[in-house]
Amino acid sequence: MIRFVAGPDGSVVPDLAGRLPGRGIWVSSDRSAVELAVKKKLFSRAAKTQLTIPEGIVDRIETGLLRRVQDSLALARKASQAITGYEKVRGWLELERARVLMQARDGSERGKTKLKAPIQKPGGPDTFIGHLSAEELGLAFGRDRVIHAALSAGGLSKRVVEEAARLQSIRKDIGGNGSAGKEQTDA
Repeated sequence: MIRFVAGPDGSVVPDLAGRLPGRGIWVSSDRSAVELAVKKKLFSRAAKTQLTIPEGIVDRIETGLLRRVQDSLALARKASQAITGYEKVRGWLELERARVLMQARDGSERGKTKLKAPIQKPGGPDTFIGHLSAEELGLAFGRDRVIHAALSAGGLSKRVVEEAARLQSIRKDIGGNGSAGKEQTDA
């Protein structure tokens, strides 16, 4: 879910962190749901006052969510809960230290098939993130490009997985795939 609030100037403000003051307007973190809310002016109805919607609000949300994923990954890296590099990731997977495998969507398919995501516990969080580009992952790790990364157990890993899931659901492209090239599996 994505929280929105009415700004002091009467505009709709996405509250991606969920901490802004004011009565929240919650919308599913799905691109089509946000676009529908914009189209049908549901924000004004929910706030019971006339609100203006900034141009390109959905793209701003996508950019903000990407930034949150990258910031969370950077924190996890600094806390030694995230690593990058094929050999290091493979080592973590073999030692069962990795809880989440991350691979760039634009990485080599041959290289990506050599690593398998940790087994997901029933009802547990995702153990694979594959909708970020190599450049997007690279920014979080202070590099130009990153193809393989892994997260160990911990609160930061949970935060990365949650933010990445919100980002994945807000991305879109022609043919139903995300702008990150994700395949739509949820309806």
